Amino acid sequence: MGHMSEDRTKERVASTACWPKWEQEFSEYINTFARFKKANRKHGKNYGLLKHIEEPKHPWETINMDWVTRLVPGGKENFNACLIIVDRFSKSMRCLPCYKEDTAMYTALLF
Repeated sequence: MGHMSEDRTKERVASTACWPKWEQEFSEYINTFARFKKANRKHGKNYGLLKHIEEPKHPWETINMDWVTRLVPGGKENFNACLIIVDRFSKSMRCLPCYKEDTAMYTALLF
């Protein structure tokens, strides 16, 4: 569902409220919103349709990864997150302790 047109919104405001220079303020507000919306438009390629991931034929050929964060720091090194890696073929899982602040490079080295 989209937004109402400027004219329809103006009619609704006029039917419920009135103050000095309201039409001028209304127009300024609408113009500000239009600029904001235009400035925040998505850039780049359009997203395509989702693609089905083929079933893997060998263990560890295709994996899913996710992070569990905001854990209570624990262990000798006070880890506060965990990287979960699941093999889609065997459904086996590895849990690697890590830190929420770890970089992508460090995460790649973990696995």
